Amino acid sequence: MTAEGLNSQLRREIYTDMVLIRKFEEKLIALAREKARVVGMQILSYGQEAVAVGVVKALKPDDVVVTNHRSHGHLLAKGADPKFLMAEIMCKATGVNKGKAGTLHLAVPEINAIMTSTIVGASPPLGVGAAFAQQYRNLPDITVVFFGDGAAAEGSVHEAMNLAALWKLPVLFVCENNYWAGAQCLPEHSCVEEIVRRADAYGMPGAAMDGNDVEAVYKTTREMAEHCRSGKGPVLMEVRTYRMRGHGEHDPCHYMDQVELQQWAERCPVKSFRHRLMNENLLTDKDFAAIDAEQEAVVEAAVTFGDDSPFPAAEDALMDLWINS
Repeated sequence: MTAEGLNSQLRREIYTDMVLIRKFEEKLIALAREKARVVGMQILSYGQEAVAVGVVKALKPDDVVVTNHRSHGHLLAKGADPKFLMAEIMCKATGVNKGKAGTLHLAVPEINAIMTSTIVGASPPLGVGAAFAQQYRNLPDITVVFFGDGAAAEGSVHEAMNLAALWKLPVLFVCENNYWAGAQCLPEHSCVEEIVRRADAYGMPGAAMDGNDVEAVYKTTREMAEHCRSGKGPVLMEVRTYRMRGHGEHDPCHYMDQVELQQWAERCPVKSFRHRLMNENLLTDKDFAAIDAEQEAVVEAAVTFGDDSPFPAAEDALMDLWINS
């Protein structure tokens, strides 16, 4: 399928963004195995690139993104500079949050990625707050909030959906269903495996799709975003994909079915889209090799920038803090 508005140039950009996310996280996998190279839990979206790019590419620049602990792909797709993002993951002063957020609480306000929370289920209430501000100020923009299937069991998510529906807020809820919540697979933590069915309980439209098909994600996002933008209230998208790594790089994921894992690996979104573009004669082997090399260079430059950057000074620990007086 070719989604409306997906011309050849946009499809190339989509593929390039997916490759950047994959290369960026492959580097984080390698760095996580080295002593003192990156700190904190490296929680990746490896294998879920089609969700980040398919959703974000369908948005407008002023639309807001609120994300969770698996945020690298969302932020890179939104336009975060890989150098400053890598520096933040390394907790360096040149990072997007001056080295104070690390990998789990990243925020890049200049691209309207205003909040990230590693607290499970925290992003939907934050997203509802952002959407309320948009509605209150009569802005034409929407808020997209990402959360996982594990977070879908949190009371905060239900409360956020109920309030957004009640007030007809411009929120696009994106449940990135990767089948795992920590070490528990979906049937072990959810009595309803089709999370999109929950949309009916709040009187909002819902849509479910193959989260490894970037064009399907893009097309559905375009449609759902227009619903939100038109003042009709929120929607819920369930984007079905698979977590290809452990919960974090500290997790050997010995509990995962290796046959199932291999089956999903064969459905890799990057490889699948590459094959589609090649079969349609839109890109050649030479083009793909050039994109790979370009994005590898971008990631290596980001690592060098992070390595060469200083850690925050001790006297800056209390800077950029806000209190109510």
